[in-house]
Amino acid sequence: MILAVDVQYDADCGYAAGLLFERWDALTPAATICKKQAGVGEYVPGEFYKRELPCILALLGELDQLPEVVVIDGFVFLDGHSHAGLGKHLYDALDGKAKVIGVAKTSYAGIGDNYKLLRGDSIKPLFITCIGLELAEAKEHIAAMHGPHRMPVLLKTVDRICREQALAGAAGIAQDLPQS
Repeated sequence: MILAVDVQYDADCGYAAGLLFERWDALTPAATICKKQAGVGEYVPGEFYKRELPCILALLGELDQLPEVVVIDGFVFLDGHSHAGLGKHLYDALDGKAKVIGVAKTSYAGIGDNYKLLRGDSIKPLFITCIGLELAEAKEHIAAMHGPHRMPVLLKTVDRICREQALAGAAGIAQDLPQS
């Protein structure tokens, strides 16, 4: 299984969403999971992972087994190869038992052109970093994901789900978290 995850925040709560799918070209997820995590704290520049990682780990705790690959919104390595980002911290927290692919929408200082991926009709690249697999393979996987535009459909969907959960939380609306 493959898991795409994203996290959105409202005050001190993180709302993590995950979509499980079996094939890189899947149109729809096999399952949707969500997890609210209280007490995530404020964003600290350069330490983004300290806020996001606990939310992702809590979400993974909802699964019966670890997925083979976790796709995150962000970087595995900020410079592509040595400066640890969220994905590297996740990989370490999982003791290397799952491969991690980072998909970032904006570049980070020091990231080379070889990490760029153009998808569909877009002229603006995504930035792909990874651990546990080769960069070329990671880029092939993200390129193969369903959708004709820059962002694959499932990555847009997981982003939308966690944003909706955070908005509902901010509005004080009790909402059943999607589970399938």
